[in-house]
Amino acid sequence: MITVSRLALDHFRSWTNCVLDFKPGVNILEGPNGLGKTNIVEALEVLSTGSSHRASTSQPLVEQGFPAAAIRANIEELSEDFENNTETIDDRTTTFELTIRVRGANRARVDGGPSLYMRDIVGRVPLVAFTPDDQRLVWGDPAVRRSFIDQAASVLVRGYTDLLQRFTHIAKQRAALLKQIGAQEGVSVSEEARQMRMNGLEVWTAQFIETGLELTRQRMAVIGMLNEYFGTIVQELSDVDQTATLVYEPSFDELYLTQGAEAGEQGGPERVKAAISEHFQRIYTGEVARGVNLIGPQRDDVSIELNGMPAREYSSNGESWTLALALKMALYRLLERKAGERPIVVLDDVFAQLDPSRRAKIMEFALRQDQVIITVAAAGDVPELPGDAHAHVIDVAALKLQGSGGEGTAFMPEPLPADDPFAGQLAAVQASRRTAGMHAGSDGKHKVEQSADQSAEQVSGEREIGLTKHESAHA
Repeated sequence: MITVSRLALDHFRSWTNCVLDFKPGVNILEGPNGLGKTNIVEALEVLSTGSSHRASTSQPLVEQGFPAAAIRANIEELSEDFENNTETIDDRTTTFELTIRVRGANRARVDGGPSLYMRDIVGRVPLVAFTPDDQRLVWGDPAVRRSFIDQAASVLVRGYTDLLQRFTHIAKQRAALLKQIGAQEGVSVSEEARQMRMNGLEVWTAQFIETGLELTRQRMAVIGMLNEYFGTIVQELSDVDQTATLVYEPSFDELYLTQGAEAGEQGGPERVKAAISEHFQRIYTGEVARGVNLIGPQRDDVSIELNGMPAREYSSNGESWTLALALKMALYRLLERKAGERPIVVLDDVFAQLDPSRRAKIMEFALRQDQVIITVAAAGDVPELPGDAHAHVIDVAALKLQGSGGEGTAFMPEPLPADDPFAGQLAAVQASRRTAGMHAGSDGKHKVEQSADQSAEQVSGEREIGLTKHESAHA
């Protein structure tokens, strides 16, 4: 069983500092909209996948005016002894740390160890998030579906994150060269300079094709894995008999699926690359005029088909929710199969979007999980729990009040054992705060933020895991 027991945030989105504890089973983050509930669960998504469905870059994840954000989480792994019917035989806690920078590479640490790239810990914390934006997977732009496939592949396929970053770099370099060539159209330049740029374009195009084809193959493999569960789950969620499937649509479809297949019989992968290279030559004028890569994985799409028809054009509101939920549940089953453990489940304000039937089904799914984290604006948004089910409720409004230096009755983390890596730092901070007489107000708040700034910088130096930046949550 894998669960998150403690989460600490610094300068992440709207949270200058925040610390809270979760329990196995059902956890509910309750509070009016605008307080930052979604930001809390988004941090867990970033920790799990290395990205957020709400942002394409790191900058929006960092509180405005600060150079970096920090995410720290304690992840508990409990092993069950089925032969002796013992609940746990091993209880291991791993502390993951992320430093997300406005500029520069994002970094990670595990248990205070050496500095790593963030991609090195992607997939270590299996998690699936259900959000109000999920319906856009059916109706939205292709970029939404590409983002989902990239995020899924990053946690399912070893090396995919590296491949995607490499392709993105190559695509940017090729587009920049196309713009340079376009800017020189009609301008007198030496033949040598022109030839150098054309040779450079040829090199970048060859890398673009090779890397792009591998990216396409891996995405199609992930679509195949999702299809193992997707259609069956749609049937389980639907009140009527329906068939559903996912179809990957490369932007060079006519080459990869027709000429590419025939070429494959004649000359294998090299012939496929040659066919795509010829296509690039035919669209050269258009690419130079616009300064962009006109074909490639950055323009691919995934078609969600319901009863043989494209769902983005023909599905009803209820059907689109069914398809979106089924897609996330299919990902959940793949992660469960890969990890051998149930992933953590996040339900971010989804109950208010669903009809009673689907609300009941998603709640039934949630109650079967080892840990589920639910965000709601009001208690009435959560379906009634069965008599034997208990929920751990966190008052986000009070947590926000304490996080900003005020007084309140927010949820408080449980007392720290003496051997907890947070304990020493927390005690030192609290003692320092008492000595300085820090209370609510501008002066006290300034000192808390100063402490947070110092700690954020220490993430990349000595081991800095604890709640140094969260003393206001314990005031």
